[in-house]
Amino acid sequence: MEKRTQASQSRQWHGVNLGNWLVLEKWMEPHLFEGLAADDENELAREADPEWLQQRIKHHRDLYITEDDFRQIAQSGLNLVRLPVPYTVLSKKPPLGGCYRYVDKAMDWCEKYGLKLLIDLHTAPGGQNGFDSSGVIGKVTWHLKPQKVEQAIEVLEGLARRYGTREGLFGIEVINEPISYTVFRSSRKRYAPRNPKDAAISTYVPLRFLRQYYLACYKRLRRCLPPDKAIVFHDGFRLAHWKTFFAKHHMSNVYVDAHIYLSAAERAVRMHNPLAYRLILAFERHRLRDMQRHVPVIVGEWCVENDWAKDLDRGELTDDEFDDEQQRRFALVTRMQLECFAACSGWVYWSWKLEPSQHTAPDAMWKECWDFRRAMMHGWLPSDL
Repeated sequence: MEKRTQASQSRQWHGVNLGNWLVLEKWMEPHLFEGLAADDENELAREADPEWLQQRIKHHRDLYITEDDFRQIAQSGLNLVRLPVPYTVLSKKPPLGGCYRYVDKAMDWCEKYGLKLLIDLHTAPGGQNGFDSSGVIGKVTWHLKPQKVEQAIEVLEGLARRYGTREGLFGIEVINEPISYTVFRSSRKRYAPRNPKDAAISTYVPLRFLRQYYLACYKRLRRCLPPDKAIVFHDGFRLAHWKTFFAKHHMSNVYVDAHIYLSAAERAVRMHNPLAYRLILAFERHRLRDMQRHVPVIVGEWCVENDWAKDLDRGELTDDEFDDEQQRRFALVTRMQLECFAACSGWVYWSWKLEPSQHTAPDAMWKECWDFRRAMMHGWLPSDL
């Protein structure tokens, strides 16, 4: 067995992402994009009137996540907050610049309520995966331009210098979901770029490049980040390829981040009974346990959504019977997921909220699955996290 890379293992991490706060995702709160053809954050900044958008963004950031959210997160039994930030996080340029002020608040509130903060670089200049969460749909060119790669590392260094000595900092994640060849090929139709030129030049992020980038990030971050602060690396949808990498380069206090969504598996394989989910999650548990032998792993994104529970046929069931059966199904599959994730160092739910109020039902039932508060309210998540 390879020598296991060291990291803090005193407890398992249970947390939530604060999605759509500092990196906008249209599907999570569509009204921010109303009246515009924009589908991502980058298009929104180009198409909207700058002064109008600046005010709208400020209003959103002021109200979408507040101190009370951090209080509720702590009361829910969680101990970690993963905060997605854009590569413009330290910029003051309007309309999207200035969100470092909210990272400051998040850090203060984490420390006040006994939480740890994982700052996640969720977007990259030029795009690292083409997903809407990267801020630019369909475009993946960040890794093709050395100046863009350097820009991302400089942002990470700035975050390390600004927050590295804060008690509330868990660590910094150096990039979110750099896309693999397989995922790139399978997602091209779903995330098609508006500009045909982007489609022509976009390509996946090679493993060789990603390893070089991760090594450069580690070396430069460790110069300004204390050893007790973690550095987190997404697996790039290639979990098995990282077994020896971190030990080989003598990296300490590092984690691998793997995102496991049942909805992604369901797009490839129809799963219509508990046994199917149990088999899929047994496979994932094996992968997590195998990697955990070499380096600590956190499942940085997951949620309760699954077709077996979500698409329950009402049939002859009464409303109460239907609700009870749906709750049972969600709770059963969720318990399987949590048993799977027990094989690693922790998990982080996507996301804490969608609608600002947990009492306002989303416009589609499946969205409730991605809202931690509503999943708790429905009993889909256990109360003893």
